[in-house]
Amino acid sequence: MPLLIGATSCREDELVVPTEYEIIGDENHDGSIRGFYLVNEGNMGSNKCSLDFYDYHTGLYSRNFYAEKNPNVIKELGDVGNDIGIYGSKLYVVVNCSHKVEVLDSRSGVRIGQVDIPNCRYIRFHRGKAYISSYVGPVLIDPNAPKGAVYEVDTLSLAVTRKVSVGYQPEEMEIIDDYMYVANSGGYRAPAYDNTVSVIQMVDFKQVQQIPVGINLHRLKKDRYGKLWVTSRGDYQYRPSRLYVMEKKAGFNQMVVTDTIPVACSNMAFFGDYMYYYATEWNNYTASNNITYGIIDVRTKEVVSDKFITDGSEKDITIPYGIAIHPESGDILVTDAKNYVSSGTLYCFSTDGRKKWSVRTGDIPAHITFLNK
Repeated sequence: MPLLIGATSCREDELVVPTEYEIIGDENHDGSIRGFYLVNEGNMGSNKCSLDFYDYHTGLYSRNFYAEKNPNVIKELGDVGNDIGIYGSKLYVVVNCSHKVEVLDSRSGVRIGQVDIPNCRYIRFHRGKAYISSYVGPVLIDPNAPKGAVYEVDTLSLAVTRKVSVGYQPEEMEIIDDYMYVANSGGYRAPAYDNTVSVIQMVDFKQVQQIPVGINLHRLKKDRYGKLWVTSRGDYQYRPSRLYVMEKKAGFNQMVVTDTIPVACSNMAFFGDYMYYYATEWNNYTASNNITYGIIDVRTKEVVSDKFITDGSEKDITIPYGIAIHPESGDILVTDAKNYVSSGTLYCFSTDGRKKWSVRTGDIPAHITFLNK
């Protein structure tokens, strides 16, 4: 039974903050999903990365459970949680500015160990291995920042087994047909952004190609048909955020850019034949965000709606910062970072876009992964 009961205890010189519980009541006993984990990034330098858990069996939301489950771990999860994923029996939390991946038991929440990866960003899994993108260099805007890398980690021993150099400041990754695709941002080298997707041959773990796509790339996700959807953050001033589609064309073994969708996109999630997305597009010139939502039919690559929240409750969301969709019910989860320095909010919307519930989270709620029964 996942992390619902824990004893409060003390480190020698530090009080362990107890887990907070809140009854949501949106229970589901029939599906194969037990619940989901949410990692809260925490403001950079605040050492406030935290984990929440929602249990569909009990309808109970557990807020900030890590300290109570791991009372002897100093500094708890660390500084800036940047990604989360479950593979096998383990839960992996990528902690960017603490330069590590925390590894927990996915059902108890108890810490198993950590993997040291410099300036780590995102995690994916493939054939018994975990793959973590890394900026490699220090957390610093620098026109001479080095190229990034992807690290391969054995999920049994938690040892780094291989490493490959990619483009500048790599972000999200996907693996299709034994090739890995990595979105390179070049964010530290602004305004000289990278504009490529690196292609890694998994057998030899070598970069075999860099495909020009768009500047300052970030998200890279695959749909059910094997197409890749890649986001560009633009330059925050003159060149807007855009969404690109990559797919294999007849007679070609590798991906090519086939479409540019003229919408801004910060993050996305898929359910069936549809992609749900939002954009929080910052503009340095106006010093403001332009926030939009939408739905794209991945078969036609057309925007079929300019909203997926239909009851007007999007007005309650200050800064959409994360999105996930329950793989069975289709419920849409959207996080709100608010002012980036205090508690955020998690919203749950039904498939018809109506708010079902909301709950207070930690600071900067961002990334969600689902736990099977």
